[in-house]
Amino acid sequence: MVGQPISKGSLNIALVSPYDFVTPGGVNDHISNLAIQLRNKGHRVSIIAPNSKERGHVEGEYFIGRPIPFPSGGSIARITLSLSVFWQIRKILNEEKFDVIHLHEPLAPFLPLATLVFSDAINIGTFHAFQGTKLNSIWSIVTRKLFNKLNSRIAVSLPAMTFVSKYYPADYEIIPNGVDIDRFSQREGLDKYRDGKVNILFLGRMEKRKGFKHLLNAYLEIKQRFPNIRLIVAGGNQPDKGFNGILKNQAGLDIEWVGQISNADVPKYYQAADIFCAPNTGNESFGIVLLEAMASGKPIIASEIEGFSQVMQNGREGIMCEPENEIELSKALVKLIKNVRLRSDMGASGRLTASKYSWDIIATEIEEIYYKSIFKYSEVGEN
Repeated sequence: MVGQPISKGSLNIALVSPYDFVTPGGVNDHISNLAIQLRNKGHRVSIIAPNSKERGHVEGEYFIGRPIPFPSGGSIARITLSLSVFWQIRKILNEEKFDVIHLHEPLAPFLPLATLVFSDAINIGTFHAFQGTKLNSIWSIVTRKLFNKLNSRIAVSLPAMTFVSKYYPADYEIIPNGVDIDRFSQREGLDKYRDGKVNILFLGRMEKRKGFKHLLNAYLEIKQRFPNIRLIVAGGNQPDKGFNGILKNQAGLDIEWVGQISNADVPKYYQAADIFCAPNTGNESFGIVLLEAMASGKPIIASEIEGFSQVMQNGREGIMCEPENEIELSKALVKLIKNVRLRSDMGASGRLTASKYSWDIIATEIEEIYYKSIFKYSEVGEN
């Protein structure tokens, strides 16, 4: 069969997430966008994931297992540890008879593991993480047999591949996360922020590794010199007690604590921003928020960490700073606040960079992995 074209018919595909599907996050966003693209290509796609909200069955969705919060590498992952997922997933796989099962974080408990146990399909694994726990070494031994059931392995970045290879040495394809260019290119913003002030946006959870404290200190350092700036804080909870000392008197600081926002409103906040800031301290395998800001045409100030350096270049789409260096953050803010032309040029460069990560391009690369894996498996079976 060598040299024959790979048959590219319609496939029955399952996309499996270990995480609570109603909780916003990079992996779930990846799966949702990939599902849209694959369906547009004519494939039948089902999403399988835990879900913390009761809902009736919807075509193309299987929500099984009640998720619980689980500490993981400086963050909180909402995964299911319910043993019932084993019999539930077995039933789904027997009924659906998927051609391809694409597992995201394929060795995370319990749903992806249970899927691998019972899968007779072509199994594709995508590894997103760049962090773990002290149990990783032990876990890799326990799950080695299931890892070997993966027909192809994908990492979303070089840092993600380097991390997973420590525990599961193998060949990996690097296929990055994608971004919905059309969605983030929309011009609809938020009128309440169109008052002439320079809006600085932080979008993320209030976790230490997101580095918000360092951005806040940098902002407060320059606020008196630049009274016409505003800090918009979205995507997380209200400030915790740790910020009380810093924010003794919020009057005149122009800090908007927005809290959690809907998925539909995310592009509007990017459009409202003049500068997007990602002061993360580390443990990021990929800069999806950077791509969203670029697709929105916004200049970026970001920490110079591995995951972010894969996506942006210092001085082109924005300014990169040493992690936790509030002096560098302050200088970068001042530079962009004072220079409207530079903000515009960096925003334009960002749009060009983001276009290379358009979801239609990324989905085609992933689809090709499916077909190649099917072809290879069929070839081995015939021999």
